[in-house]
Amino acid sequence: MSSIIVYLKVFLVGGLICMIAQVLLNHTKLTAGRIMVIFVLAGVLLEGVGVYQYIVDFAEAGARVPILGFGHSLAKGAIADSSKDQSVWQNILGTITGGKSATAAGIAAAIFFSYLFALMFNAKTKKL
Repeated sequence: MSSIIVYLKVFLVGGLICMIAQVLLNHTKLTAGRIMVIFVLAGVLLEGVGVYQYIVDFAEAGARVPILGFGHSLAKGAIADSSKDQSVWQNILGTITGGKSATAAGIAAAIFFSYLFALMFNAKTKKL
């Protein structure tokens, strides 16, 4: 498949996800934090019912990078660790810890780069 087609799919799906968030931000009283929580839960729900993997297969990074992709990764890790051939208690523990282990590298990178940029730039409070 042509790389232009792949870029177009990534842009369209990622842009659609961001557009939905912007519409929610502009036309509802939801705060940015609540919209992020809704998107993470939507990613978990879509992965739980088996739909989000089809979106990832179609759009690749356009579906993995936005916040929905984080919910997808959490659910995928929890499902993988809870479905191993183990005892009931180990499966329950796997459900709790699976999502954390699946997303640990991304969370660590976000913390590291946030700290690095905080050292590099002098952030100021936005004046209204």
